[in-house]
Amino acid sequence: MPKTKQQKTAVIDTLSKGLKEAKAVVFANFQGLTVVEAEELRNLCRTENIKVVAAKKTLVKKACEQAGYEVNPKEFEGGIATFYGVGDEVAPARIVNNFAKKHEIVKIFGGLLEGKFISADFVQSLATLPSKQELLAKLVSSLNAPVSGLVTVMSGNLRGFVRVLDAYKNSKASV
Repeated sequence: MPKTKQQKTAVIDTLSKGLKEAKAVVFANFQGLTVVEAEELRNLCRTENIKVVAAKKTLVKKACEQAGYEVNPKEFEGGIATFYGVGDEVAPARIVNNFAKKHEIVKIFGGLLEGKFISADFVQSLATLPSKQELLAKLVSSLNAPVSGLVTVMSGNLRGFVRVLDAYKNSKASV
């Protein structure tokens, strides 16, 4: 059943708003997946707070234009799904890329990052980056390393001093 003009306008507005708010966007084809596989992909996206919108190319093009991006989805082969995340820049690329490795039907067309169109190869290289949480954990670990090393060195000096005092006490006690 074809969509009414109001439904199409609603899809364009929703997608346009999502594209404006998104930190990263991935365009991919998931046409041909079974219902179970498509739901698996959507569930993976939900866990990472990634929105998925499957729409016709003309609606995606209008939404991109409305959001201020120069993307021509008509160049993409097959159907198009838009994956966008507002929390982590890497999450949409990582989820779609990992899913595409398991399901050959899924093909990444490209995406948007910092307001510019990026190629499928760039999306795949973006997918190999660690998540924001992992990067923050590494930063905290790096910042904590000098303090931790200082504590270790200082406690080693104290241990050595206590051993010297203990040896001195034992030498006086044996005399």
